[in-house]
Amino acid sequence: MYKFNAGQTRKELVEWIKDWFNKNGKGCNAVIGLSGGKDSTIMAALCVEALGKDRVIGVGIPDEGQNLHGADDIAEYLGIKFVRADIGTMTLAFKTMFMNIDRQHVLENTDYGFDMTVQTEQNIPPRLRMVTLYAISQSMNGRVMGTCNLSENYIGYFTKYGDGAADVEPLAKLTVTELLQIGDVMGLPYEWVHKVPSDDLPHSKSDEEKFGFSYEVLDKYIRGIETPDRYTILKIDTMHMHNMFKLQPMATFQPNIEE
Repeated sequence: MYKFNAGQTRKELVEWIKDWFNKNGKGCNAVIGLSGGKDSTIMAALCVEALGKDRVIGVGIPDEGQNLHGADDIAEYLGIKFVRADIGTMTLAFKTMFMNIDRQHVLENTDYGFDMTVQTEQNIPPRLRMVTLYAISQSMNGRVMGTCNLSENYIGYFTKYGDGAADVEPLAKLTVTELLQIGDVMGLPYEWVHKVPSDDLPHSKSDEEKFGFSYEVLDKYIRGIETPDRYTILKIDTMHMHNMFKLQPMATFQPNIEE
C-alpha cells in the first residue's frame, strides 16, 4: 500500500544531500539553476538545510525576452548568492549559425538543406543553460544540482543534456505530487511551490494542457494508486516508451575480445 510521509522524506533528503557532498564534493557549493518553479525552489531550500545558505548558489538564466520569474526573489528569501546569466546572445548566435549553414548549401547548390526544426530551436536554450551552469559551477567550486522529478522523467518531459544533465539528482525518484507536499511541509511560499508549470515558450500552454492529463493523474498511475481511462493509459505508456532512451544508460558496443 502506498504511503508517503513528506516530513520524514524531507529529513532523509537533507541527510542524503549532506552525505553526497561529503563523498563527492566536500566543501563544494551547490549550484542550482533557479527557474522560479517548484522543483528548483525546493531543491535550493533543501540544499540550504543540508549545507547552509553560504554554500548554495542560485543562477537565473533567462533567454531573450524572458524574465527571471521571481528567481532573484527566491534567492533573496532563502538568503543565498544569486547570479544572473542571460543567454539571449548565445541562442541568437546558434540560430545565426544554422541560417549560415543553410545559406551555404544554397550557394553550393547541394541537394539538401539544414532547416532548424521547432524541436531543435526549443532544445537549444536548455542545453545552453546547462553549459552556463557548468561553467559557473566549475568557476565557483560547485556541483550542479539537478531538479528533475519522477513525473517528468517518466514521460520524457526534459531535454537530454539540458535540464536532464547534472552532477546529482536528489528529486528524481519523487513525483510532482510528493514534491508539492515537501514544499508545503518546508513552509515555502505557496505561490512558488504551486505555480502552474510551463515551459515558458511563446504562445505555449501549461504542461498539463500539453500532456492531455494532469500531474495528479500521472502520479497516481506511476505509484499504482489509481488507474486512469484507457486512452490516458495509452498516452502515458506511449510517452514513457518513446523516451526510454533518455532514461537508460547510454548504449555501448561490447567487443568480443579473447584473452
